[in-house]
Amino acid sequence: MQGLHLTADLRQCGCDAALLTDAIRLGAHCVQAVDDAGLQAVAQLFHTFPATAQGPGGVTATVLLAESHLCVHTWPETGAVTLDVYVCNFGGDHSAKAHALLNTLLALFQPAHYQQKELLRGLV
Repeated sequence: MQGLHLTADLRQCGCDAALLTDAIRLGAHCVQAVDDAGLQAVAQLFHTFPATAQGPGGVTATVLLAESHLCVHTWPETGAVTLDVYVCNFGGDHSAKAHALLNTLLALFQPAHYQQKELLRGLV
């Protein structure tokens, strides 16, 4: 169960605003980024939340990986995004692929500020 869990909290994203509100568009970028990183998508779910008094609804994009998962959550009213990349390293070390995936998404969203964390999981 050894794995690597990467998270990033993004603020003031300078990307095309549609990426924060269009689940299908964001999902396509996520699937392509997974493929480009050399990871294997096995399922996906993309959901746009309804608009509120604060503005358009955000998006949750989840790509289930053979290696584990990618989750992206957007808050268009504040230009914020959270990223969650988790890979299991049971059959091989996928850490470099996880970092590549996270870096691709950081470049896509173009945050003015972000905080990134890394957690090694399953160590006994």
